[in-house]
Amino acid sequence: MTDPESLIACPSCDALYTAKPPQKGERSVCARCHTVLIAPRRNAGLKIIAYSAASLILVIGAMTFPFLGIHVAGLGNDASLIDAALAFSDGIYVLLSLAVIGLIVFIPALRLLLMMYVLIPLVRDKKPWPGAKRAFLWADKLKPWGMAEIFVIGCAVALVKIVSLARVELGPAFWMFAVLVVLLVVQDTLMCRWSVWRALNR
Repeated sequence: MTDPESLIACPSCDALYTAKPPQKGERSVCARCHTVLIAPRRNAGLKIIAYSAASLILVIGAMTFPFLGIHVAGLGNDASLIDAALAFSDGIYVLLSLAVIGLIVFIPALRLLLMMYVLIPLVRDKKPWPGAKRAFLWADKLKPWGMAEIFVIGCAVALVKIVSLARVELGPAFWMFAVLVVLLVVQDTLMCRWSVWRALNR
């Protein structure tokens, strides 16, 4: 009977395989849909921790500094990321504002903290901290709900329409948020879920 822990399922098409660590520089790919299943990278854990720490700093900065400024007819206004998210804070729309803040700030920040909690003891070759498996599971489940990149795309579309009506100045928080999105994408590219689960189950 096959040991369930030796199996790996494709997250896209549910094809089931016997998990075998690939050779150095190689990766395991689903034969049916070509989704990457196993792609270990050297020092990936340490890099992910570094990117996570940098991303948390950028999150704090993006919430603190001005996000953008709009000037028209001698009048101007600077708005922070929180101000932009709270633009719909009247009446029943307060729920929309809370959802926006959660999806673009708090959920990505929570994922970063969870990943650091899981990976810090692993890269030090120490025993996983209590609840590490559940923390990694939650970090994986929250991934689709972190919509920082969607917010940046939405801002870009809105700015294209606004720039013809007023002078728009991009603040420091905008560039911090843009770099944050890039770091999140790079971090997800480095992540090999199979390798982390294997380390947690030792």
